[in-house]
Amino acid sequence: MVHQDLLHHSIQAAITAGDAILEVYHQEHIETMAKADESPLTQADLAANAILMEQLGLTGIPIISEEIKNVAYSARKNWEECWIIDPLDGTKEFINRNGEFTVNIALLTDAKLQLGIIYVPVTGVLYFTNSTMTAAYRYDYKNELPEMEVLLEKSEQLLPHKSEEELKVVGSKSHMNEATLGFIENLKKETEREVVIESVGSSLKFCLVASGVCEVYPRFGPTMEWDTAAGQALCEAVGLQVLDAKTQLPLQYNKEDLYNPFFIVN
Repeated sequence: MVHQDLLHHSIQAAITAGDAILEVYHQEHIETMAKADESPLTQADLAANAILMEQLGLTGIPIISEEIKNVAYSARKNWEECWIIDPLDGTKEFINRNGEFTVNIALLTDAKLQLGIIYVPVTGVLYFTNSTMTAAYRYDYKNELPEMEVLLEKSEQLLPHKSEEELKVVGSKSHMNEATLGFIENLKKETEREVVIESVGSSLKFCLVASGVCEVYPRFGPTMEWDTAAGQALCEAVGLQVLDAKTQLPLQYNKEDLYNPFFIVN
């Protein structure tokens, strides 16, 4: 359980980072750079990261971020808690200007996810867990973030849903591959329901499952801890699981290797 003030502070940090992202997004030309792994990087990634490092750094809790050289595992393994953040998840979607990118924040305490926030800057839609990880919510942010009690009152609680007619599967807009398509074909053989495929970018895939729009999210491609931590927190808060496709165990965080195994959300 986290304190309400900490949850509110981290939500505000996500929104402030989102504002910085939009400043770059609305520029006529978006300059891109290539990281060491050849994935794209923009000034929006860097601006959002600087804000989150500053704002979350005020808590005194160490941070694992996509956009920094992270602390060696020999030191990290002793952390009792840490933030896991992706300042701009879905950089390709950002560059393509389709709006499907997010700010992701999660808090890990004693190896357990304690908080998850996913903010969609273009729409102002905010997804967040409560402080006890027993529920998750959606809020349409406009111009000012209300206090936590009012925020909860004005938010819509997320509820997973299983349709009797359709089995909706959500996949990656930028990373759909043969393994994922094979998994979907197997689903078609195992169910009498019509299998419908939705495609969306970034951590929005977790949001679609947590909110009941889709039922399954298979990911048979490379992801990092910061890609999934906030989304997994949202899913766990509504009673869903994010499981290693091979071991059927929940994904773990602050590992020596920050890469995730392939996984399935259902």
